[in-house]
Amino acid sequence: MSRDLSIPEELGGVRADAGIAKLLDVSRSAAALLLSEGNVTSGGATLEKSAKLTAGAVVHVTIPERRDPLEVVEEVVEGLNILLDDEDFVVIDKPVGVAAHPSPGWVGPTVVGGLAGAGFRISTSGAPERAGIVHRLDVGTSGVMVVAKTENAYTVLKRAFKERTVDKVYHAVVQGLPDPLQGTIDAPIGRHPGHDWRFAVIEDGRPSVTHYEVLEAFGKATLVEVHLETGRTHQIRVHFSALRHPCAGDLTYGADPRLAATLGLTRQWLHARQLGFTHPRTGEWVEVTSEYPEDLQFALDLLATGAA
Repeated sequence: MSRDLSIPEELGGVRADAGIAKLLDVSRSAAALLLSEGNVTSGGATLEKSAKLTAGAVVHVTIPERRDPLEVVEEVVEGLNILLDDEDFVVIDKPVGVAAHPSPGWVGPTVVGGLAGAGFRISTSGAPERAGIVHRLDVGTSGVMVVAKTENAYTVLKRAFKERTVDKVYHAVVQGLPDPLQGTIDAPIGRHPGHDWRFAVIEDGRPSVTHYEVLEAFGKATLVEVHLETGRTHQIRVHFSALRHPCAGDLTYGADPRLAATLGLTRQWLHARQLGFTHPRTGEWVEVTSEYPEDLQFALDLLATGAA
């Protein structure tokens, strides 16, 4: 769809992104996106978002069709393996680069879409794009994840995660050697005051508790087992970064890029290793383990053999 807009007197001299937003009745960020994509022209020339509009001029706006960011795209997701298929839930091995569910700004594969593509039918309440999702793993974190299939399982498992009766075990390779070798990190986490996309330990953050123990020390880095008491976004990454022992490969939170390159890491060495929970219908304890994916195993082997 395209439109020709005549710039009224009152918008003369106004920045293009602000003026176009007003004329189209859209947000300024949406107008800025149209401009940055080259979809707004004046006199045949592309209009920059910081350009000043000229009263009386005519601008041509092309409005591309965009996919609904919350649409569930059914697709086969490579590496999304089924670890346990129960009539009430399914436990998956989530590969890196896959989000739990569709969201604005994410255009890659999702767990919800991958399960639909594999023929799973999830029947739960809530938004369709989050069907069955009772907890999440970050896009950059691989490992074990449970998805509810039925309404009862959805309700019971959501409550279990909220009440912290689920045993969530992660393995991480962190730089250096944590001291003590076994301990608890109790430090509140909130959005980083200088970076919207990062988190940090801050005084008025949400209570966050991480328990850890060293499994094996390699000199430059250490394999640790982590039990989460709370489940904040980026919790393990933030807590170990605050201890000056960031996850290897985690450049966002201060990891050494040279070590990351040596280990062949393009993401943080962090894996959801094991998940334990009470079966939502039978009450039996369920425990599922996920093996390390190839990139993490490769880095671990380099450390173990002293090649890194």
